[in-house]
Amino acid sequence: MADLREWATIYLKGVAMGSADAVPGVSGGTIALIVGIYERLIAAVTAVDPDRARRVLGGLRPGGRADARAAFREVDGAFLLVLGAGIGTAVVTVLSTVNRLLATQPVATYGFFFGLIAASAAVLLGDVDLSTPRRKAAAVAGFALAFLASGVAATALGSPLPLVFVAGGLAVSAMVLPGISGSLLLVVLGQYEYMSGVVSRLVDGLGALAVGDGADGIVETLPPVAAFLLGGLGGLFTIAHAVRYALSRARAATLAFLVSLIVGALRAPLVETTGILAESGESWRAAAPRFALAALVGAVAVLGLDRYSAATEY
Repeated sequence: MADLREWATIYLKGVAMGSADAVPGVSGGTIALIVGIYERLIAAVTAVDPDRARRVLGGLRPGGRADARAAFREVDGAFLLVLGAGIGTAVVTVLSTVNRLLATQPVATYGFFFGLIAASAAVLLGDVDLSTPRRKAAAVAGFALAFLASGVAATALGSPLPLVFVAGGLAVSAMVLPGISGSLLLVVLGQYEYMSGVVSRLVDGLGALAVGDGADGIVETLPPVAAFLLGGLGGLFTIAHAVRYALSRARAATLAFLVSLIVGALRAPLVETTGILAESGESWRAAAPRFALAALVGAVAVLGLDRYSAATEY
């Protein structure tokens, strides 16, 4: 019973992480710190390497099960699976909800995202040191990259599978970095609304399959879902390692780049909202109160989370 409670707790912590990761501006890595599993998560992720992966897969062969079980324990595989199940459950649920909100209340939804991103940037700016030319250059590069990409990537590039693959790698790798939102990177790349729609259609397709209405909805969503998940797996064990290496070797410059990336991404919700208003014929003057109120709610949520995390001993 004690083991069951432990795994249920880990699953619920995964749900908390996934809920954060599915919303732009909120970091699942921060949630992992708050609930006390960040160090275990990093240890498990960094323990995964080609050799251990090969040994685990070797369990499919007769005589390889004992070594596979040993390798599985070495990477804390049960923890990763249970936590991943919780994260996946929350991501699917939250993205399905967000997709409906984007369809019915797009201005308020993007306003909420703007508040989340702005407050996240404000919280992290206090940790940025721009005292050297190298750090200033990193900050300018991060801001310029996000500002130029925000809001135009979806129009210019669409959502081809290679871009979805890259987006998955960046988004999932950000999951293990406190303060950096994977969903925010999807917004910058113009893939957030697209992927939330894909997830929503996948859920609808699974529901249709359950009642015997066919699997057409699932088949339609399989290519982007597979591309995103494969990119995510690659990113988790490559990009995340690279970023952590950069933080260990040049922490101040890397942090300046990452935080400036968030600041530059503030353009994305504004561009998306402007496009929505142009299509509907509504003016910014009329929409501004809804946008601002939702932004305030988002900012208060992030600032409250930051205050709680600052008071928590990890």
